[in-house]
Amino acid sequence: MPFTVLPAIDLWEGRLALLTPDGPAPSDAFGGDPLAAADAYVAAGARWLHAVDMDLAFRGELANADAIRTICAIGEARVQASGGVRTAAEVAEFRALGAARVVVASAALDDEDAVLEIVGGSRPGETVVGIEVSDGRIRARGSDVDLELASTLGWLRAAGAEALLVTAVDRVATVAGPDTALVRRVARAGLPLLAAGGIRSLADLTAVRAAGASAAVVGRSALEGSLDLAAALAWSAA
Repeated sequence: MPFTVLPAIDLWEGRLALLTPDGPAPSDAFGGDPLAAADAYVAAGARWLHAVDMDLAFRGELANADAIRTICAIGEARVQASGGVRTAAEVAEFRALGAARVVVASAALDDEDAVLEIVGGSRPGETVVGIEVSDGRIRARGSDVDLELASTLGWLRAAGAEALLVTAVDRVATVAGPDTALVRRVARAGLPLLAAGGIRSLADLTAVRAAGASAAVVGRSALEGSLDLAAALAWSAA
């Protein structure tokens, strides 16, 4: 089965950014232009892009709607949109911008009713549930959510969640390598799994696939060129 590689386009105040320990910081890659990054990723062979509105995640405001709409309009790649999404209304906003799929934030997981509303009201393939993990627990960045991993995975599966995006928080915006033990642990829930955090090479992509992931989000390594994205995308489609 083909493995999907999704290059990430992190947006802060309309420009490309990276998440640092101190919060979002501007990136000079592609001159800071998210559309230039999207065009380059599509030219390299990307058929999915992962667009993150970090203003929504950290400030609670959808500040990058125009950029996301433009990226979605490229047409040669589908867009998975993310950024602190907690409500069905926010899912609908991203869908209206053209996103094919929306990631429900880990910050939403302390409100089971809200998650059930999103999952129950979505058509097949429209949503993925984000699982941000730090020290073995779900700890959503930018919030005080702190949940036990196994029990949360249990009720999400029972609720009908279709897929999970598991992020190793301590490896985000690094090239430290993926947390394959975490991927294996979450894969036991039996749901399709996207992996994120620290992926830097084709060997890392091979490792997360072997650990149970069916897709991976690549951020800094694609943005700054340490990952040969065209080779990774060709490998993933083989």
